[in-house]
Amino acid sequence: MRSLHARLLADADYHHCCHSNLTRALADHLQRPRDDVEPTVHDLLNVFMCTGFTRDTGQYFMKASPVCPGDFLKFFAEIDLLGALSACPGGDCSAEHSSDAEVCHPLLVEVYEPKEPPRDWVSPPRNGYRGRHGP
Repeated sequence: MRSLHARLLADADYHHCCHSNLTRALADHLQRPRDDVEPTVHDLLNVFMCTGFTRDTGQYFMKASPVCPGDFLKFFAEIDLLGALSACPGGDCSAEHSSDAEVCHPLLVEVYEPKEPPRDWVSPPRNGYRGRHGP
């Protein structure tokens, strides 16, 4: 990914996007080269961003997040995982995208180890994909 959206939007590289920030942090943490760890930084889940494409022109847009102090998300992981958090380095992307001048706001992360799965939790079935990649 390597800040593909910045390249497409501004025809310039921008290395302080979420993907690049997480790649640098993981490389520093593991003391490994960035190119080695970059493939392990999967797609990002932008939970507090409001983005999309306009219906009439198909133009990409970003607007102010509707999130308020105290809003939260709760996830349950069935396996051990490495999670990372990045407050959008572009700040309020409704004002200007990929800008080091915008204000970022702190986020709180709390991780708990449950004694048992959530009530009524059923593990999803294994994906039926056979991995043959075609005929």
